Amino acid sequence: MIENRNINIIKDADGKKIVLINDIVFKGKRNVNWDDVKTYLKGYIGDFYQIEESADKIYIGNELPEEYTESDSRKALKGTNAKAKANAATAIPELIQTASNPEYQENTKEKHNKDAKNGWYRYDIRFALPVYEDNVLVRFNIFGARLLINHAKNGKKYLYDILAIKKETSKPQQ
Repeated sequence: MIENRNINIIKDADGKKIVLINDIVFKGKRNVNWDDVKTYLKGYIGDFYQIEESADKIYIGNELPEEYTESDSRKALKGTNAKAKANAATAIPELIQTASNPEYQENTKEKHNKDAKNGWYRYDIRFALPVYEDNVLVRFNIFGARLLINHAKNGKKYLYDILAIKKETSKPQQ
């Protein structure tokens, strides 16, 4: 369990949960230091967290730090979305807790027969990161993403990655 995190769960105007990440741990205008993110994620290994909606327990296994930081989907991320994924690592417990809208998919790749023998689940998540100008908080950017969970041969579900990170655009008031 990683301590001293400044994370809150709030609801938007539609009553949907957003994980509010108050502190930017992984800074950098250009590049994120993914080795630092990987080291941070190792602090969760062996923990588990519960999805509030379904009471499913999601475990953090040894594969998460490597997959989270070295996957092709992560390497394709640039700019704001890369920084968002890096800082989402600081809110793993809350992101799991607020995950919703599960979608099941059978495992189709032989290389995942051990770690996803019982298939994959994808859950919707939302989180917000602060935006500062001249050290003053001016707004929060909200992101949507998908938790990728593998259902292993041992019957446990493990967080495998966070995918499809996309900044939400504001909607004009009607």
